[in-house]
Formats: sequence, structure tokens, C-alpha cells
Amino acid sequence: MDVLIHLFVGLHIVGIAALLGGFLTQMKAMGRGEARFVPAMLHGAFTMLATGVILVGLNEADDHHVNTVKIGVKLALLIVILGLVYVKRDEERVDKNLFGLVGLLTTANIFIAVLWT
Repeated sequence: MDVLIHLFVGLHIVGIAALLGGFLTQMKAMGRGEARFVPAMLHGAFTMLATGVILVGLNEADDHHVNTVKIGVKLALLIVILGLVYVKRDEERVDKNLFGLVGLLTTANIFIAVLWT
């Protein structure tokens, strides 16, 4: 079961990398007010959601302690991120503040995962 959990942790990291990488590739465009949500950001957010749900299930099935408050906070942030990216995915330009908010929430989600023990 540990190998399966580690596999999904790796896939979860790939999802966060796609979301954050998509954001970082648009930083120059954000400065010009021309940033947009690229498909990698949407796919990364969906990957994070799917693998996160699977990870919670696998950890509970393996009798590991799951911090439900931490998972709830991370899920809430991810739902906001996913909602913003999904709704604005077809727009040619996204407001600079809205785009920055997605980057901020993504970074906050990473730090919550790493620092909240």
C-alpha cells in the first residue's frame, strides 16, 4: 500500500507543478496585463483534486492518521483555484489581481502541505 500512496503523492506533485508552472510562465504577461489561464493550470488543478481525494482514501484505508482540518483547508483553497481557472479559462486576458490570487492561493496550498504537521 505504501508504494501506491507514494505513487499518488508523486502524481499530486506533478499536478501542483503543472498549476504553478503554468502560473510562472505567465508572469511577464501578468505584468503587461495580458495573462491568461493556460490549459496546464486547469489540468494541474484537476490532477491535484483527483490525486488528493485518492490519497485521503488510501491513507485512511491503511490506518494512517489523516488531519481532516488540514485537508479541508487545502481542499477549500483548491476549489477556489479550480473555480477561478475553470470559469476564466477561455478569456484572452485575465485581470492581474485575479491571476495573482491564483498564484498566491497555489503557493499557500504548497506551504500548508509542507509546514502544517
